[in-house]
Amino acid sequence: MTRRIGLAILALICAMLGTVVIPLGLITAGRDRQDFRDQAVTAARSLASVAEEKLGDHEGGPALGTAIAQIRSDGDQVTVYDRAGNQIGGAPAVAAPGTVRSVLASRAASVRSAGGRLLVVEPVRSDEGHGTVGAVALSRPTGPLSRQLTVLWAWLAAVALAGLIAGTGVSIALARWVSRPLSALAAAAQQLGDGALATRSDLSAGPGEVRKLAGNFNTMAGRLEALVHGHRAMMADVSHQLRTPLAALRLRLDVLAQDADQHIVAEVAGAQEEIARLSRLVDGLLAVARAENAVGKSVPVAVHRVIADRTAAWRPAAEERGIEVTSACPGLVRASLGDGHLEQILDNLLANALDAVPPGGHIRVSGSSAGPVTVIVVEDDGPGMSESQRRAAFRRFVSATPGGSGLGLAIVHRLVTSAGGHADLSDTPGGGLTVTLELPAAQPDRGTRRATARSA
Repeated sequence: MTRRIGLAILALICAMLGTVVIPLGLITAGRDRQDFRDQAVTAARSLASVAEEKLGDHEGGPALGTAIAQIRSDGDQVTVYDRAGNQIGGAPAVAAPGTVRSVLASRAASVRSAGGRLLVVEPVRSDEGHGTVGAVALSRPTGPLSRQLTVLWAWLAAVALAGLIAGTGVSIALARWVSRPLSALAAAAQQLGDGALATRSDLSAGPGEVRKLAGNFNTMAGRLEALVHGHRAMMADVSHQLRTPLAALRLRLDVLAQDADQHIVAEVAGAQEEIARLSRLVDGLLAVARAENAVGKSVPVAVHRVIADRTAAWRPAAEERGIEVTSACPGLVRASLGDGHLEQILDNLLANALDAVPPGGHIRVSGSSAGPVTVIVVEDDGPGMSESQRRAAFRRFVSATPGGSGLGLAIVHRLVTSAGGHADLSDTPGGGLTVTLELPAAQPDRGTRRATARSA
């Protein structure tokens, strides 16, 4: 944004300088050329007046010689012609004979530029009405005029350059004055979106409109923080408060079942199962509350180690149910997410898979690197999910397994998305459910690189 604002202001300044400096230079240069021309014509006419006394009255006198000497001392060249076009005196000719004859015939002055000089041929008219009695040719070098115009354009270029430099500084300062508060506000919005609800924007910098926008953002962030914290606190408080009466109710049912008949024992057993389900639901709500509050800093996680550890931890429980759990993670695979989150994710996915897969089934966990993304796949050959169930699976309390709380996949989805990743559900080839997680990859540290090099 700073670059765009600066370039826009510079373009405007360049347009203004172009519309002012260039026309001013052209006008001034044209005026200087006209002044140079007028001065040469005036000098030629003055000399023609002096030459008229010699050519018209045939008087000698030193006046003409003095005038010619003065003009030549200034760097000009002068030649005087009689009415026949013949040169008077021994001075070198500065005008072509054809030009002189044309001026004598037309009785009109001729002014032209050629070879770096300005040539003025002025007719000498008689005061006594005898017509044109001769001509005066004055050749003036245009070098001084060229140097004068060069200095003019140099000054104008210097002024334009100074204005451009000053405009560049002003544009950069203005762009930063506007863009820095906006960039800070965008960063604050990003942090707020990542879950840092205490983030606020600075209200002391930038234009009034930007400060007003930052104030509105802070108001929104404050209300959002209060709302989210209230929601989390209520969920956590309700979950904690439910545990005590549930434990007391389970204890009372256990005591009641000791001296009851067979029919009452069966009913008590069903009630105990519902209490156990309710307890799992409360635990799930607590886990969801912790997952929603998980906005920790992402750290590099060794995916291959976590997969091997969690599959080994769940393998005894799977073997009791006749389910085979395998893992595959070639090489060193690393991801970037919150500390301990990958363990929670895999625990929830493996628990759901064990509840869904029948005896004799298989669960396979794999991890791989795909450029900037680390892919973790948990697939099973259980009953799977329909398309409508997969679309709603990441919502709370939605479960495809009878008796399930419907919170496991919600926790997985929250932890994955908080790390900047993506979770997807699909059918396993041959039947079952496949959960695919895409997490940001993490670069291996130096110790991992050295270990890899030594093992290689």
